[in-house]
Amino acid sequence: MSGHSKWSTIKFKKALKDAKRGKIFTRLIREITVAARAGGGDPASNSRLRLALDKAYGANMTKDTIERAVKRGTGELEGVDYEEVTYEGYGPGGVAILIETMTDNKVRTVAEVRHIFSKRGGNMGTAGSVAYQFKKLGLIVFPADAD
Repeated sequence: MSGHSKWSTIKFKKALKDAKRGKIFTRLIREITVAARAGGGDPASNSRLRLALDKAYGANMTKDTIERAVKRGTGELEGVDYEEVTYEGYGPGGVAILIETMTDNKVRTVAEVRHIFSKRGGNMGTAGSVAYQFKKLGLIVFPADAD
């Protein structure tokens, strides 16, 4: 636990908040970088970037951090190279599944996705095996703690 002194209590609470905030900031920076790479660094002409910037400002991310993420996405700064990859497969009962990921390491990601498919009774398909069955109409996002 945090201990008996006041500083120990503050330090414990601050560490928890900082870890939670850091996780959110990492995800938001990744979204900003990919959006800037895909559609350019101008939020007026890139709606995906504008949405990512609104989320970042809503999470109290500093302007400097946001600008660095945009510059990294447009290629003005060096940094981790994220890319979007889509995987296809069949879940239990033959349900077609299309998975869109954002990763800096495709080899690791494909291994993790394949592991989840096999663990849950599905199997990965080849490119184009289920994509023809889908039409992109919207986006459904679940929080990480959803059951």
